[in-house]
Amino acid sequence: MALLFIGSALLFSCKEEPKAAEESLDTIMTEKSTNLTVIVSENGRRSYRFTTPLLEGYTLGRDPYREFRKGVKITTYQDDSLTTVNATMESNYAIYYENRKLWEAKGNVRIVKHDGTKVFTQQLFWNSTTKRIYSNVDTKIVTANDTHFTEGFESDEELVELNFRHWKGKVKMDEQVASADKDSTVVEQKPAAKPQPEKKKEESKSKSQKAKDSQESNKNRLMPQRKMPQLPTQLDKKADVAKDRRIE
Repeated sequence: MALLFIGSALLFSCKEEPKAAEESLDTIMTEKSTNLTVIVSENGRRSYRFTTPLLEGYTLGRDPYREFRKGVKITTYQDDSLTTVNATMESNYAIYYENRKLWEAKGNVRIVKHDGTKVFTQQLFWNSTTKRIYSNVDTKIVTANDTHFTEGFESDEELVELNFRHWKGKVKMDEQVASADKDSTVVEQKPAAKPQPEKKKEESKSKSQKAKDSQESNKNRLMPQRKMPQLPTQLDKKADVAKDRRIE
C-alpha cells in the first residue's frame, strides 16, 4: 500500500513538470529594443508601421507575444508606398499576440482617421487577420456629423460598419463643444479662482470709508450746538473805564 502511494505521487509530479516548464517559458524575455520603428508586411505588401520607446518580446511560450509597456503608435496606409496615411492609433500600453495577430491597446487609446473620424476609449482590440476592431468599455466615436457614446462597439478597420453594443446617445455636430478631441473618460479639473485685483480691494476700502464718514456726519447733526460765551473785547474794556470815571 505504501509503495502504491509513492508510485502515484511520483507519477503526479512527473505530469506537473511540463506545465511548470511551459509557464517558465512564458516569462522568459527573448528580445528587448528601445526607440524602435518596425514596418510590418503581410502578403508581400506593407501593412502598417509601429514606433515605440520600448519593446519586450516573450516568444518561447505557447502564445508568444510582444509587450509595449511605454506605449506605441501604429500607422496604417492607404497604399503600399507609405506616403498616404489612412489612420493612426496611439495608447499608453499595448501587447501583440503573434500567432493570433491580435493587438490589445490600453490607456488613453486614440484612433484618428484621414477623413476626421476619431475614437477615444480605454481599451481596444484590433485583429489584423479578420480586419476587425472592437472594445468592451466606454467609448466615444466622433464622426463628421455626430458624436456617439457607447459601452462597447465593433467595426471594420475603416470605421464604416459601426455596431454599438450598448449605445448611450449622441450629440449633433452643431451642439458639440470645442474640445471634442478630449477623452470623455478623463475628469477635468476646474481652474483655481483668480485672486481679486488690487483695484477692487481699494474700491471696497473707499466705500467703507465713505460709509464711516457719512455716519460721523449724521451723528454731528443730531448733537445740540452749544454757544460759546463771548469774551470782552478791548473796546468794551475802555467803555467800562469811561463809565466808571463819569460815575466818580
